[in-house]
Amino acid sequence: MQSFNPPIRTLMGPGPSDIHPRVLQAMARPTIGHLDPAFIGMMDEVKELLKYAFQTKNELTMPVSAPGSAGMETCFVNLVEPGDKVIVCINGVFGNRMKENIERFGGQAVVVADDWGTAVTPAKLEAACAAHPDAKIVAFVHAETSTGACSDVKTLCEIARKYDCLSIVDAVTSLGGVELRVDEWGVDAIYSGTQKCLSCVPGISPISFSEKALDKVRNRKTKVPSWFLDLNLVMGYWAGGQKRAYHHTAPVNTLYALHESLIMLKDEGLENAWQRHAQLHQELKSGLESMGIRFVVPESQRLPQLNSVWIPDGVKDAEVRAQLLNEYNLEIGAGLGDFAGKVWRIGLMGQSCRKEKVLFCLAALQAVLPH
Repeated sequence: MQSFNPPIRTLMGPGPSDIHPRVLQAMARPTIGHLDPAFIGMMDEVKELLKYAFQTKNELTMPVSAPGSAGMETCFVNLVEPGDKVIVCINGVFGNRMKENIERFGGQAVVVADDWGTAVTPAKLEAACAAHPDAKIVAFVHAETSTGACSDVKTLCEIARKYDCLSIVDAVTSLGGVELRVDEWGVDAIYSGTQKCLSCVPGISPISFSEKALDKVRNRKTKVPSWFLDLNLVMGYWAGGQKRAYHHTAPVNTLYALHESLIMLKDEGLENAWQRHAQLHQELKSGLESMGIRFVVPESQRLPQLNSVWIPDGVKDAEVRAQLLNEYNLEIGAGLGDFAGKVWRIGLMGQSCRKEKVLFCLAALQAVLPH
């Protein structure tokens, strides 16, 4: 065996996305201790930069030392107690994962179902809340990675508040790519991932909890079932000030990378990043439609950064993706769940959301598809 040298790919699947050289270089900086005063100063900057990305003043805004799935679990394991009724909106794979978390932690899941490829229907959520006045939490996915559908966070959170429910929002694929305003829209708990529109390496999950959500965590009747993800303990490490309680060894170099990617987001400007994803989506859309490729999601509900398209008739899914990978070093994503073998998922996220990469993707597809 020898040192591993990965091939150089263009990543235009559902994640990870391409990473800017500045972020990769940040990871190569010298490792210091996770309680070193210099590192603690950087931790505070990461928190402030994440507040900017989430558009929140929530004091508990921090990166979980694990990927987006652990951010999801952090929200559910801290907020769901045995017997709690949770209304969960499912319109794809990741809504189902929310349901799995609710049930594993002893909650009772009330499902609001929508067709794959469509957004969550607010009227269905409102009806479920009215039918279950004892519900404590509403959970839904902002950007459903399995389909490319974008749901209306502001409206769904308004409904949750109307019925005195906390809201849990999956923003793994939306943070940094489309408009998201945690405070203005009244989100109580939210989680994301670093490997999508933030263009950072995988393995970190930014989260943010409102004071109302934290009150629920602090006043639980039962212990949080996960020691590692128990915010009552983790807050001792990520709290402000120089004195930190040791909880776990943070992924020091990976947090350097997150810090750098968030600096780059701040330099670009959050709204400029949203606009870049929207504009280049239009270029990708025009090119795909000129090849006769149709989108899965209605235009009004479509994510710019995760483009689900129907595989053309007579085209072999796996063969085309393998050809793109082997001949062009280009990765696009396969369908998940109900969409397996039926759709491709073309990512346009972060550093992969560049004009030259859109043109390259379109040219490669044009070359491999039958004429």
